[in-house]
Amino acid sequence: MSDLVSIFLQLLLFKLVAPVTFRHHRYDDLVRTLYKVHNECPHVTRVYSIGRSVKGRHLYVLEFSDYPGIHEPLEPEVKYVGNMHGNEVLGRELLLQLSEFLCEEFRNRNQRIVRLVEGTRIHILPSMNPDGYEVAAAAQDRDISGYLVGRNNANGVDLNRNFPDLNTYIYYNEKNGGPNHHLPLPDNWKNQVEPETQAVIQWIRSLNFVLSANLHGGAVVANYPYDKSLEHRVRGFRRTANTPTPDDTLFQKLAKVYSYAHGWMHQGWNCGDYFPDGITNGASWYSLSKGMQDFNYLHTNCFEITLELSCDKFPRQEELQREWLGNREALIQFLEQVHQGIKGMVRDENYNNLVDAVISVSGINHDVTSG
Repeated sequence: MSDLVSIFLQLLLFKLVAPVTFRHHRYDDLVRTLYKVHNECPHVTRVYSIGRSVKGRHLYVLEFSDYPGIHEPLEPEVKYVGNMHGNEVLGRELLLQLSEFLCEEFRNRNQRIVRLVEGTRIHILPSMNPDGYEVAAAAQDRDISGYLVGRNNANGVDLNRNFPDLNTYIYYNEKNGGPNHHLPLPDNWKNQVEPETQAVIQWIRSLNFVLSANLHGGAVVANYPYDKSLEHRVRGFRRTANTPTPDDTLFQKLAKVYSYAHGWMHQGWNCGDYFPDGITNGASWYSLSKGMQDFNYLHTNCFEITLELSCDKFPRQEELQREWLGNREALIQFLEQVHQGIKGMVRDENYNNLVDAVISVSGINHDVTSG
């Protein structure tokens, strides 16, 4: 009964807040939606492209900030990435809905949203794999079923198995000594990755992202690093062993923030799986090499988690409103987490110039690099 009351209250609240669009968006419609939001909130948004897909489609990002296009000192950068797998589409639609919601609520002077936009630089990439999405959407139109149709990019590559493998280096360094953060890229990394992956890598190298979430489908759980297992125990056909990062406590907290703010993720039983608190260490679920969330953490210290948001990878259009109501509060609360903790600048002894520094913090098992 409590779940029914909760849904009723959310529906009642929905009638009092910004209308958002509950339909699937093909590429041209996605682009129109992003520019529509920008035109409605021109002073706090910016649309920009980080590159192109194999077939030449732009990878568009919508930015929210009180000074779009400008990095302000001590204002954290945060990002959402959707539709990395082209056939996992709920994240794509949720990020478009979030964009519409943030704009309208800012215009309505909702103080919670005003504080968030004015104090944070938010970057929303609704689709990392627009080519794969078009394949998946066309298959839906023709009523062609297939669990993997449209998953990969136009070259047939799984983009979440396409980032440079930095886990091998970190596991070696943990055993033999060596750096455990800001690991460098291999010299030939551009020859190893797809255009979409290269665009995202260049993007995260160009901005000091602090927090990130990658939106997927096919399960309902908040997944945190590491994704690649240090050990290789076998459970069925999956290699699995809990493989925590030095920041495991914080990663679990971030995952729980989303799970417990979500309409039902925290209950644990979803899609035939059970995850206590609705969260899991990636490697303890199944080992994944060359994934994006581990790469973010090891290369740039950006704390990224992976949000699996729906049992059905391509939910019916009628289900989008329920999914939005289930995820809206969680999407906002997760963004707000970027303001937890401490922040500051390191200057020289005369307090004149900013300097690069390596900072050791008690209770954190790796150093922090400023600069």
